[in-house]
Amino acid sequence: MATRHQSRESVISLLYAKDVGNENIDKFVDEILEDKKIRNQQKEFARSLYDGVIENLEDIDGELDKHLNEYKIESIGHIERAILRLGTYEILKTDLDEAVIINESIELCKSLASDTAPKFINGVLDAVKKSK
Repeated sequence: MATRHQSRESVISLLYAKDVGNENIDKFVDEILEDKKIRNQQKEFARSLYDGVIENLEDIDGELDKHLNEYKIESIGHIERAILRLGTYEILKTDLDEAVIINESIELCKSLASDTAPKFINGVLDAVKKSK
């Protein structure tokens, strides 16, 4: 059985694929989750996260831009952007514990992004949490 961490990792990969130009990814979300053995409650969780980020993308990016200082969301690497978008969505739109969300985002960074990304992601998501 998949964990929430694995569900989030799958959502990051879906957001990444969409961000790099695979606009048709929405048609294959369920199949991709099934291939990654994300099923039942974890599939519903992953699907709600993915759909939530996509539906709120403009608001999420606007919120992130407020906390990126000299950067803009478009200038950040695709993986880091996907992690930030997911974390921001969870902080702003779900009832999940914010410390858990930020910790999960950092852990995802450690396995998927550059060495400097965890500190960056932590700082931005902490600022999002504080401004909530």
